Amino acid sequence: MVDHRGYHTSKNLSTSRNRKSSFFSITLYVILIFALSIFTFILYSKDVLEDENKMPLFRVENSKPNQLLDYQLWQAPSNHGLHQCVKPTSKYKAVATWDRYMTVRSNGGLNQMRTGIADMVAVARIMNATLVIPQLDKSSFWQDTSTFSNIFDELHFIKYLQEDVRILKEVPKEIESLPRARKHFTSWSGVGYYEEMTALWKEYQVIHVAKSDSRLANNDLPLDIQRLRCRALYHGLRFSPSIENMGKKLVERLQSRAERYIALHLRYEKDMLSFTGCTYGLTDAESGELKIMRDKTSHWKVKNIDSKEQRVGGLCPLTPKEVGLFLKALGFPPSTLIYIAAGEIYGGDVHLSELTSRFPNIVFKEMLATPEELKSFSNHASQTAALDYVVSVESDIFIPSHSGNMARAVEGHRRFLGHRKTITPDRKGLVQLFDKLEAGLLDESSLPHLVKQLHKNRSGGPRRRGGAPPGIRGRTKLRMEESLYQNPYPECICKSEGANR
Repeated sequence: MVDHRGYHTSKNLSTSRNRKSSFFSITLYVILIFALSIFTFILYSKDVLEDENKMPLFRVENSKPNQLLDYQLWQAPSNHGLHQCVKPTSKYKAVATWDRYMTVRSNGGLNQMRTGIADMVAVARIMNATLVIPQLDKSSFWQDTSTFSNIFDELHFIKYLQEDVRILKEVPKEIESLPRARKHFTSWSGVGYYEEMTALWKEYQVIHVAKSDSRLANNDLPLDIQRLRCRALYHGLRFSPSIENMGKKLVERLQSRAERYIALHLRYEKDMLSFTGCTYGLTDAESGELKIMRDKTSHWKVKNIDSKEQRVGGLCPLTPKEVGLFLKALGFPPSTLIYIAAGEIYGGDVHLSELTSRFPNIVFKEMLATPEELKSFSNHASQTAALDYVVSVESDIFIPSHSGNMARAVEGHRRFLGHRKTITPDRKGLVQLFDKLEAGLLDESSLPHLVKQLHKNRSGGPRRRGGAPPGIRGRTKLRMEESLYQNPYPECICKSEGANR
């Protein structure tokens, strides 16, 4: 008889062992899979985190060139520690009260009159005269009836300069009817000339000066006379409260629209184009209209002008289209806020659209102020020009399309205030580039580099005032010298301490 109990017992033990082994294997397999999953997850997560950490760094590196370009575009040039210095030297004597008087008829537009009045302050000082508040030009092209006090703060002018020259509102009644010496003082004269003119006091108690512009040389004058001219222009000739207040409002409204703005002196008015004979980009009808105006204006001596020659020589204002190409090449984005500091643009929107198509964010004073706010300034070209002057001086960047009286005056004032950025276009060089571009001889992608190279030293940084070109002598040399009021360095800008007033 076979005993099956041992067999069954052995079989049960074997089955039990097999089950335990199988369970252990499965458990181990599951653990391995779980561990592998965790390892894979950690490795993947690490890669993701590394990628995420890298991504911001990559974006920052991409943005740095843009930030740097933006900074360079708007950055003012270094002033190298220079500052305005207009305080008289120790040799400067207090003003004496002279019983002889100088009356003045200022001529030209706003800035021609401003610089002329500053000259007359210095001339009155040299000739030991009491200066009577100048009469402003009412018969020039602008036909502006404004008086001195309409444009300037008359009381401030008298008080600020009281230690330099005695100034009265009018000639005293008791000598009003006396004969007067009427003089056209020679342009760009020195101190010696005016000392000779003091001989007129032997016969006259009143001298009337028929023209005030450019009556003093720009160089080789005593330091105290040069600083007096700067004090008169930059401190004494403050605009009237109404102009100052409105100008401040315009600046504030511009700053509320954008962090920074360009003041563009777009000298593309009818009178400028007619006077210079510049007709590039105009129709035959427009060119004919400008010639008629030039022929009818008696005090414009040159009537026949070669427009192409003018433009190639860099003597024409940049057109709105050329200004747009210029700004784009410099790197300014289309969103740049641009204030147009100018009168009515010739041809209106037809020509202006060649600029606004590239830079649509363009504003005029009429877009920043209400008709009611501007009512008192309307029909007074010198007063509206004064508003443009204030906005231009306070702008982040000033760019003139032509080197006229306002362009030079604003540039000089911005230099005096610490060399604020002023980009003066090299019109002659730009015309050459634009003509090559138009002829297909230059690829537009090359334009930015060439334009930037052309203007790398034309941002209003410190430099000594320029003289006349080599080989020029006589009175032409005096006329060709850079104006003190365009660049008052070195007499009114220096590094010395205690030179301010």
